Amino acid sequence: MAKVSSLPYHRIVAKFGTKLLTGGGDRLNQAIMSSLVTQVAQLHQQGLELIVVSSGAIASGRYKLGLTREVRGIPFKQVLASVGQNRLMYAYEQLFSQHNITVAQALLTKADLSDRAGYLNARNTLLALLELRVLCIVNENDVVAVDEIQEAKFGDNDNLSAMVANLVDADLLLILTDIAGLYTADPHRNPDARLIPQVDRIDSEIERLAAGIFSNLGIGGMITKIEAARLATASGVTVVIADGREPGIILRLAAGEAVGTRFLPTTSKLESRKRWMLSGLSTKGKLIVDSGAALALKKQKGSLLAAGIKQIEGDFQRGDIVNICNPEGSRLGCGITNYSSADIEIIKGAHSRKIATLLGYDYGAEVVHRNNLVVL
Repeated sequence: MAKVSSLPYHRIVAKFGTKLLTGGGDRLNQAIMSSLVTQVAQLHQQGLELIVVSSGAIASGRYKLGLTREVRGIPFKQVLASVGQNRLMYAYEQLFSQHNITVAQALLTKADLSDRAGYLNARNTLLALLELRVLCIVNENDVVAVDEIQEAKFGDNDNLSAMVANLVDADLLLILTDIAGLYTADPHRNPDARLIPQVDRIDSEIERLAAGIFSNLGIGGMITKIEAARLATASGVTVVIADGREPGIILRLAAGEAVGTRFLPTTSKLESRKRWMLSGLSTKGKLIVDSGAALALKKQKGSLLAAGIKQIEGDFQRGDIVNICNPEGSRLGCGITNYSSADIEIIKGAHSRKIATLLGYDYGAEVVHRNNLVVL
């Protein structure tokens, strides 16, 4: 059983940028990667839940192929990513194995998470990996993601890390790079530049400061990190941008130490999730449950099973948000359904083990999993 930690954060997403992982060079820096992995492993062993969003595949592929100059064009970058991704994962596999930690890989595109079912699948998979104590390494699937297709590509792993933090309801997002945080000016050019220790709210002035600070090797400069911080803080996640080369930086930030630039959440996670799910803007239908299911949802914080569903209203698909009501019709809450209305019409009232027989397939025992459920 995992240890219970007294640290202020429990679920952490850590993003490692290309310039950090390469140490500013042309290949993955084993010493830097080993230091980062050792810190992640230490927190993992203390019982914390961690996900790593890692850049570095394209840089690794470029080095493997012996390319010293920048080659432009998306198809070629996709080739570099294809060559480099397995090398990146092999490095993580080797390093984490020294700490007896099993790793997994998740390659995502923006289209995966824009699609309702894709969002649900990604969330369920990442949460299941956390529950199994598997360390997941996330990267953008550059082999299939295309810049020219709007909304199909995150464009950088900063925004991807914010989406992952939102996806798993993280407490803390660490964006680790080769710069100590957000400054009042570019510290490489201006000796009077001062580090900004905390940002309560991202406004036009913060964006203006970020636009003046660039990163040479990585895709995203400081402006993309600010965009990511805006998304994550709006989801109730605390964000820190810091220099990943600082000794013990991940351990120090996880302990709440004031290092780098900290961006405070603009809402609580509960409020943010309730506002999204309970707004009614995305609700597609209604499930009316029996008194036993209503009690399990309210008191026991359980999942909604097919056996407890009495009636369905509306036409909806797997991944849609549905209202959940008690036998009297009062709203208990809402959640993301694992099954369509047509499927639920067939399986309602049935035991979970009969789902595969009734439908010929199944998406799990739960019609609405507790992780995707908000109860009023």
